[in-house]
Amino acid sequence: MAVMITQSCINCNACIDECPATAIESVDTSPRTDWEYTYVRPEKCIECVDGAVPKCADACPTEGCIVWDMPYTAEHEEYFVGNSAYVIRETKKKGLMTPTVSPQPWREAIDMTARSAHVSVGETLKLYN
Repeated sequence: MAVMITQSCINCNACIDECPATAIESVDTSPRTDWEYTYVRPEKCIECVDGAVPKCADACPTEGCIVWDMPYTAEHEEYFVGNSAYVIRETKKKGLMTPTVSPQPWREAIDMTARSAHVSVGETLKLYN
C-alpha cells in the first residue's frame, strides 16, 4: 500500500484528484463501507516514487492524516491478504490483485520501522514546519 489515510481525515477529497494512480477512494466510493473517511487502495498506490513527496500528502490540509504503510510487495503479502483493514480488488483476468500478482513501487528510503509504526508522511519528508 505504501500510504494509508487515518481517522483524522476530514473527507475534503483534496488527495483524490492529486493521485496519479487513482488509488484513492472517497468515503462514498470506498470499498470499506464501515469507514467514514477516504481510503487508499493498497494494490494501486505507487507512493509517487517519481516525485519528491507523495502527491496525496502534499495536497492534504490535515497534518498527520497520511501515514506510511508497508510496501505492496510479495514480501509483505501476508500483511495485506486477509487483513480486515484492506479490501483488495479482484479482476476477472488476474483474480485477486495480491502483492505477488501486482507489486507496486515503493520508497526504499523509508525504513520498515517507520512504516510499521505508521509514521506521518509529512513528518518523515518534512512537509510541516
